[in-house]
Amino acid sequence: MTIVVPFDGSGLAEAALVRATEFGSVFDEDVLAVSVIPNGNREYARERDWIERDEEFDLASVVSTLHNQVTDLCPSADFRHKVVDRYAPSGTISKRLRRVARDEDASMVFLGSENAGHLVTAVSSVAGTVAAEDSYDVVIVRDRSPAKIAKLRNASSHDNPKSEFYLPN
Repeated sequence: MTIVVPFDGSGLAEAALVRATEFGSVFDEDVLAVSVIPNGNREYARERDWIERDEEFDLASVVSTLHNQVTDLCPSADFRHKVVDRYAPSGTISKRLRRVARDEDASMVFLGSENAGHLVTAVSSVAGTVAAEDSYDVVIVRDRSPAKIAKLRNASSHDNPKSEFYLPN
């Protein structure tokens, strides 16, 4: 089984990845960070700091940036990216994340989200839809700066990098 972490490079996604890696070492499970990228959507990429304000969208560069961020934080984590249409309809990203979690037989999904815990009300991020799936447990991470991030970066017992770089098709 695998622990899946939707990863967009945000502070909460980083925190979720670090916590997932800690759980993975305890439960002896692989960790998979998954990024879903709307191809060619400069605005989306700029909002997430994948590219600079004056920079053009380059899929290989965005994938490389996210992959490096994942392996810098947690060298033992695997990384995968999925590409969706530039103008993908609402819900496409969360559907793609749920499909990866199912295909990987995820035991847990770690979501970095400020609002996924408020499941009584509507959730505006992909986290709400991913959290609604009942085939895996969901851990919601709301603290952007767990104390162990720097420690894990510098002294991880999981320093055997195994993530392969996946170039876009």
